Amino acid sequence: MKNTAHFSFWPTRVPKTLTVPKTNIFDNLVVSAKRFPQKNAIYYYGATYSYQQILEEAERIAGFLEKRLHVQKGDRVMLYMQNSPQFIISYYAISRINAIVVPINPMNTTEELRFYIQDAQIKTGIVSQEIYDYVAPLLEQTPLEQLVIACYHDYLPEEVDDPIPPVVAESRRLFSKQNHYLWKDVLEVGEKPECTLGNADDLAVMPYTSGTTGLPKGCLHKHSSVQANTIGGAYWDILTPNSVCFTTLPLFHVTGMIHSMHMPIFAGAEMIVLTRWDREYARKIIKKKQISHWVVISTMLIDFLANPLLKKEDVASLELIAGGGASLPAAVGEKLYKLTGLRYVEGYGLSETISHTHFNPPDRPKLQCLGVPSFDVDARIINPQTLEELDDGQEGEIVVHGPQVFVGYYNRKEDNEKAFLEIDGKKFFRTGDIGVRDEEGYYFIVDRLKRMINASGFKVWPTEVESYLYKHPAVQQACVVGIPDPKRGENVKAFIVLNEDYKGKITEEELIRWSKEHMAAYKYPRFIEFRDSLPTTSSGKLLWRKLAEEEEKKFEMNK
Repeated sequence: MKNTAHFSFWPTRVPKTLTVPKTNIFDNLVVSAKRFPQKNAIYYYGATYSYQQILEEAERIAGFLEKRLHVQKGDRVMLYMQNSPQFIISYYAISRINAIVVPINPMNTTEELRFYIQDAQIKTGIVSQEIYDYVAPLLEQTPLEQLVIACYHDYLPEEVDDPIPPVVAESRRLFSKQNHYLWKDVLEVGEKPECTLGNADDLAVMPYTSGTTGLPKGCLHKHSSVQANTIGGAYWDILTPNSVCFTTLPLFHVTGMIHSMHMPIFAGAEMIVLTRWDREYARKIIKKKQISHWVVISTMLIDFLANPLLKKEDVASLELIAGGGASLPAAVGEKLYKLTGLRYVEGYGLSETISHTHFNPPDRPKLQCLGVPSFDVDARIINPQTLEELDDGQEGEIVVHGPQVFVGYYNRKEDNEKAFLEIDGKKFFRTGDIGVRDEEGYYFIVDRLKRMINASGFKVWPTEVESYLYKHPAVQQACVVGIPDPKRGENVKAFIVLNEDYKGKITEEELIRWSKEHMAAYKYPRFIEFRDSLPTTSSGKLLWRKLAEEEEKKFEMNK
């Protein structure tokens, strides 16, 4: 049965249900350009671009894709670049001609790209020049045939005052190969699309899952699911045309895509775009541009708050700081509150739900909490084996039904059959995440179903152990994994990044003893290893699987 306890804590003056527009996402840009033609849409290292400029350039790129490269409705187009004006323009250009955006992590190399291009049967790509060399070998080995190549430097101002990352400062390269088209040349051609703009039921974007539990899978989203979270997020965060949004999250990832690009464009707000993260530049630009809204992953925020030059006046303009992907340690949350007077507003979602299905009420957030179900989302907790619904306080798999849930995985019939189940006549998506709901209707993560550690028959959820470890003042970051053990099956090991003040002043053994005092005997980490950093995905999630694989290899070698 649908739980509605969270409505008691719903933000005031925010409706409990939303009507999603029956339009293509491109229509949001058209409307904002009509309303605010000369208003800044993008600020990029000192250069500004109005909504009218962004719309006109998106139309020209769209026209070239349609008329010169013959991209048609439903074709998958690779978007492979870092945060930049060209990324935003490209995304909307692809949408304008009813093709499907396939956003690819710019950190992926040739062999990783090969998988995506072959899996999605991609013929056309829009790429940035600094990562072109990863693409080049695939033009003769995969379905990929033609490229539009962008240079970030083209969008810098004539006189540069802001510190420019080297990758942005690089001058435009020339490409003479067949079917290679420079971005600037494409704009100068001035083609305009002739096709009719599609509607909400057309496919819009196909982000890939991270692949932490197997091969990546393309998640098919209609414009309607993208619009659901775009509009819902904008109302929840109270975005207005006068808001200034800090676009630091990677736009290829669903959180950055929705919260740092689509939502500001829908609202007619300004985006301050960073190609590369720089905490000192972030400190200065927040104050200079009076940034009001910042959706940021916890790892980035931890780094930002560690800046010794950071002062209260630098962040006085901020009205909302939100994020997801990984919980913010309680001590860091308190540091943020003392500095800004703001609580970190966490949310929860997946590629399959084009960002959030849950978010915390901004005026009543709970730390290290997924939040409450988003607009028109029905979330339940079920027993993953029996599929029986569970009550408040009982741990089980989170399943969701809502307007942002994807159509299904691209060409994955078997995975699609496993991904959904029916409850009360409604189709629910199985997230694979283990969580619990409290009596107020807030959801908390326990762990990934496949990450559970089995230590002598006891179930140990790594996230629970991590949350305990974060209570120790020495711990800046923690990642817990199961390691092979001949007697217990698995043992608990924690990888720790220490806060600067504790480096050289605490040992692994001391932290193990502390853990033993604060956790159940089967739960505390028997092994702790200090690291200078922990591996993360580009969206800030800890790569626990990579650490687990390292331990498995050690075990095999020492047999």
